[in-house]
Amino acid sequence: MLPCGEAGGAHGKETGMSENAVTAVLVHGAWADGSSWSTVIASLRVEGVKSIAAPLPLTSLPDDVAALERTLERIDGPVVLVGHAYAGAVIAGVRSAKVRSLVYIAALAPAEGETVAEVFNRAEPHPMAPKLAPDNHGLIWLPDDAFAAAFAQLAPPEEHALLAAIQRPIALQCIGVKVERPLWAERPSWFLVAEADRMIAPDTQRFMAARMKARVRQHPVDHAPSVTAPDVVTDIILEAIGESGRNRRGGR
Repeated sequence: MLPCGEAGGAHGKETGMSENAVTAVLVHGAWADGSSWSTVIASLRVEGVKSIAAPLPLTSLPDDVAALERTLERIDGPVVLVGHAYAGAVIAGVRSAKVRSLVYIAALAPAEGETVAEVFNRAEPHPMAPKLAPDNHGLIWLPDDAFAAAFAQLAPPEEHALLAAIQRPIALQCIGVKVERPLWAERPSWFLVAEADRMIAPDTQRFMAARMKARVRQHPVDHAPSVTAPDVVTDIILEAIGESGRNRRGGR
């Protein structure tokens, strides 16, 4: 593991023309949509990196993996997959040969035979974390006040209101399915541990990152760093893209 600050230097000179051929595919988690990546998309564009926010239906884990596979079919060339929260399980479920590496942003990484719910509930919840339960349709919504209390507590109030307004629920079928062999067992991975996360315990993130043998970057960010700390997220994505370019030049 590397402490906060050692992930720097990813901007500018680190990303050359060969790295820029890599597309960053950004995958949202529960209670969010592709707009949660807006600032990161703009920052990557400044660096000359193309990115796509992949939409997920959040109806079941197999549905979400299939939706991501359809997005990958539209892309020519290599890809770095970036998943936030629940989407960590989704990006590990694809089998596309285009994927060079995976980046986990405060994400869940169940191992083979585990479910998303099992790793999410591995640690005691934060005192400010919301109590979650499905509605009559089997959908789990985040209470509006949870965006300020736990989901993105470092964001300003107007951002909390926006996040609550655009949230999308996650179905029970997303979190109760045992996963198959995850792609992170075969591809390089990076993991941004959110030290101020009130939704997924930081110790759980460290546990998952360690067994993945991921390159770990830790920062005092909340559960939604793509919104509240987009530069930190951009840096780790650029690091993964830069490493993908070096590996390609080296013939690996």
